[in-house]
Amino acid sequence: MLLIVWHSRTGAARAMAEAAFAGAQAEGEVRMLRAEEAGPEDLLAAGGYLFVCPENLASMSGAMKEFFDRNYYPVLGRIEGRAYATAIAAGSDGTGAERQIDRIATGWRLHRVAESVIVNTAAQTPEAILAEKTVPEAELVRCRELGAALAAGLALGAF
Repeated sequence: MLLIVWHSRTGAARAMAEAAFAGAQAEGEVRMLRAEEAGPEDLLAAGGYLFVCPENLASMSGAMKEFFDRNYYPVLGRIEGRAYATAIAAGSDGTGAERQIDRIATGWRLHRVAESVIVNTAAQTPEAILAEKTVPEAELVRCRELGAALAAGLALGAF
């Protein structure tokens, strides 16, 4: 089963997670949880993960960081080798959040199985940063494809 863990402030990461969920449903078993709701038992029950969040100030969002903080040690040494990927909503870059998640995944000994989907919203002013976001359909297609690929890979035992 694929577990999608997500956090969103302005709607972009939520839309990305929902698109990935829709793609995954067509290919295999999937569950989607807000970062605030996901716990160790959810991570242990899944065969792979998609982590979806916004990048804030070149870092993953605080709620996503809190998810990792709460769950890191309870599952350490118990989920090694499982597949993961990331999807990041960013105002410009997104690689800071991606690097943070990759470092945590390295500690858990997870295996990245797909390139990160980074959606650049180009939000650069305080007003644009705080505004609700609409993700372009082409980017949502990329998220659906990522979800489908992860779920299919897990269902087939490819990873």
